[in-house]
Amino acid sequence: METQHQFQILVANESHLDFAQIIVDEMESSAKARGTGIAKRSPDYIKQKMREGKAVIAFNQDGIWAGFCYIETWSHGEYVANSGLIVSPVFRKGGVAKMIKKKIFELSRKLYPEAKIFGLTTGLAVMKINSELGYEPVTYSELTQDEAFWAGCKSCVNYEILMSKERKNCMCTAMLYDPKDHYEPEETKQFFEEKKGMLERLLRIKQWKLLQPFLKKDHKDDHNPKMITVSRKRSLLHYFFNL
Repeated sequence: METQHQFQILVANESHLDFAQIIVDEMESSAKARGTGIAKRSPDYIKQKMREGKAVIAFNQDGIWAGFCYIETWSHGEYVANSGLIVSPVFRKGGVAKMIKKKIFELSRKLYPEAKIFGLTTGLAVMKINSELGYEPVTYSELTQDEAFWAGCKSCVNYEILMSKERKNCMCTAMLYDPKDHYEPEETKQFFEEKKGMLERLLRIKQWKLLQPFLKKDHKDDHNPKMITVSRKRSLLHYFFNL
């Protein structure tokens, strides 16, 4: 397994345009393998982000592509999203995702120091990385309401679920960093470590609850009701179920 010091994380530019198709293909392949949705992006869109200096790209010591992430802005720059995080399968579980997230977060803060930085994720691993940067779980109402952002979800396999919930909830968990009002990274990291077991259970229950109306199955064998006997702490349930 590669170690972190063997990777180089760069702000992408025109010299990296040839990697756009590889990045797009891997994004789609990864989403299919996980069985989760992702807003599709074209190679031209990725190239645009590279030309604008709004993306980071990772390589190993031999110059082999290892990962990528880009910046999107919404509501006239009031909100920033670090989107499209992808790591080559060869280099996963080697710390590359964490390095990329840190670099793109720093770039976002540099380019848009007043903006709220947010993300949507279906995975606990990305939640952990976000928590270490100072992100907090929030409800969808605290994200940008820019129609262009939500239009990007149309290519996601979970779009029907999102719309059935009037864009108030979906399979993804929303996380936000507000430069004007936020906990320190040490605090959000500690919170995640203390609650990660509960967070994992809540993610599973949330997905189960949201999928129920869309599943066609024999209800003679209903889910075990014991699955939903979890803490009723509103501060967590509010973020996951918008209660």
